[in-house]
Amino acid sequence: MIVRALMISICVISSTETMTYANGYTKDTVLPKVYQQTPPDGIDQQLKREAAAAFAAHQHTQLPDKQDILRKSGAVINHDLPLLMKETGKTQLKGYTVKNIYFQTRPGVFATANLYIPDGKGPFPAVVNSHGHWPGARCSDMVQDMAHELAQQGFVCLNIDAWGSGERTTTHGELEYHGANLGAALLNTGNTLLGMQLTDNIRGVDLLCSLPMVDKKRIAATGASGGGNQTMWLAAMDERISAAAPVVSVGTFESYVMHSNCVCELLPDGLTLTEEAGVVGLISPRYLKICNALRDASPTFQPAEMLRTWEKLQPIYAHHKASYQLFNTTHGYWPEIRTAVISWLQQVYHTTPHKADSAQLLTAEQLAVFPKGKRDTTVMTTETFCRHTGAQLKQQYLSAQKINSTQKRTALAQLLHIPQTADFREVQQAGTLGRWQRLLVKTSVHTTIPVLLQAPEKKENGYALLLDPRGKDSIPAAVIARILASGKGVILADLWGTGEHRSDTAVKVDGSLPPFHTLSRSAMWLGHTVQGLWVQEIQALASLLKKQEHSSYISLYATREASIAALAFAALDTTVSEIQLEECPVSYVFDDRKNIDHYNMAIHIPGILQWGDVSLLAALSSTNVRIAAPVSISGRPLTKAEAINVEKEFHDIAKRTGTNGTITINTENIAYEK
Repeated sequence: MIVRALMISICVISSTETMTYANGYTKDTVLPKVYQQTPPDGIDQQLKREAAAAFAAHQHTQLPDKQDILRKSGAVINHDLPLLMKETGKTQLKGYTVKNIYFQTRPGVFATANLYIPDGKGPFPAVVNSHGHWPGARCSDMVQDMAHELAQQGFVCLNIDAWGSGERTTTHGELEYHGANLGAALLNTGNTLLGMQLTDNIRGVDLLCSLPMVDKKRIAATGASGGGNQTMWLAAMDERISAAAPVVSVGTFESYVMHSNCVCELLPDGLTLTEEAGVVGLISPRYLKICNALRDASPTFQPAEMLRTWEKLQPIYAHHKASYQLFNTTHGYWPEIRTAVISWLQQVYHTTPHKADSAQLLTAEQLAVFPKGKRDTTVMTTETFCRHTGAQLKQQYLSAQKINSTQKRTALAQLLHIPQTADFREVQQAGTLGRWQRLLVKTSVHTTIPVLLQAPEKKENGYALLLDPRGKDSIPAAVIARILASGKGVILADLWGTGEHRSDTAVKVDGSLPPFHTLSRSAMWLGHTVQGLWVQEIQALASLLKKQEHSSYISLYATREASIAALAFAALDTTVSEIQLEECPVSYVFDDRKNIDHYNMAIHIPGILQWGDVSLLAALSSTNVRIAAPVSISGRPLTKAEAINVEKEFHDIAKRTGTNGTITINTENIAYEK
């Protein structure tokens, strides 16, 4: 018996068609909805169920492996790296001095900070005082207030600018949010914003231990909100921290899912490893004081969530060294919390309280390590670090003389978190409208895909599956009409999180943040990637067309973020015959901070540049690849000269993998071929 292989052609969705309605539709041709009425938020329910199951699975809390945390976060511990601390200024105050410093945290990477040092020889106890998402970073009022009072009470205090904050923003002296797509760009290099902060703070402890006036056995950590999160991770991973006081930050990892949190609080696959009680439990048997606010507006940090973690801690921390305290405040490091924490530290370290004067806060100019616009180039920003690290990883990838395609496909499935090929389980008819059949396709990965389908003129003509990461309504009407005129059948599908398959909860939580901020971060906590979920849905739809529609030829049309999922699907499915993509990023190497939000946050794949790059995805597809309107990862259009170089790279990688694919790049938007 002769079996004809399934052939899949992946093509482009054009964004240049003339619009007469929305995306070129008219009143008569506008696409029907699959759902008769808005369904419950299935994605919200799905992710919250998974998070609850993960919390329950860690009911009998086991402490996580620190090596797993280092590997997932990308944090680095290198106590032997020279600190190379440099002082650029200081201010003498009554009883203590404030120094403006920067020091080395990774090879060639420096952090800006302030040191508050009491007068005298010591030895003094010391505190790493981390800041949250406050304007001014280490110079903000709440952070300064704590540092001044600690210094007055005889503590050395170190305030470090968190990665991407304060004097470490893209443009020196200009405020910038270190998270969203900017902070998430670290993921593509195998790093995380959480790991960058953890590395900095561990080096901060190295710095304190190097100072002759510091008592190395009495080093504490504290901070509020994002600073409290840093405190938890630092104390968990560095046993030199003998006392930790995370403020308005302890909740549950479960509550991070589908709520508003920064990517600096993201540990990829975190909920597959542990719950927050496991991380806090790593601090045992050292001193711990948890402070939460009764009027905290964040669901993640409300006392009810903290108490769930506290309950889990009891078998681990069943002694007097751990405590919690609730305050009738909103989110922040308010005076009553500050007083309670300092009093607690004095008890822990047996120091004598002093009558403190009301400290005069210093200006940002007084605390600045560098004059505005004159920052040393060793103080790397996220942009420079990602560009530098990405280029290094790309060079390593390109220098490989031979690439094992089988190993790379296996590694790709692991990278995308695809444990096995997905399939469809059930197809529900939702009625017809004109020639469109409305279907709900239930998959083996527990998603339901809204689908519109028109049969081909002849069965042998096959189907075209069209995908747009903004939803099927964004597919130009002229593209659909052209494909139907060619005699092919058409199937339009809303991928996970898009169109009728969207999460209204996530959209609301995202607010002004880039689309997929909530979904991408939540999925990663649970051991998924958005790209992996999309690939699995494409697998299920391809299987549906092959098994139920008996189609031996399937064309897949994709654009923008979905173009990566299309390439990844083709790399894992050896039956693909042709690929055409539009506005596909040709590399994950960071190129420019400007227009960082050109793509939404579904684009990120943790560790993709450690695995390879887009050219390897194309090579593994073993087919002809066409890209129209190619762009960089920040959406910058390629020049013709750059396009030629990219073609050369793709051809070269195809040879090294032993595949027979080709690559053609057109810098213009092109019309779809029939």
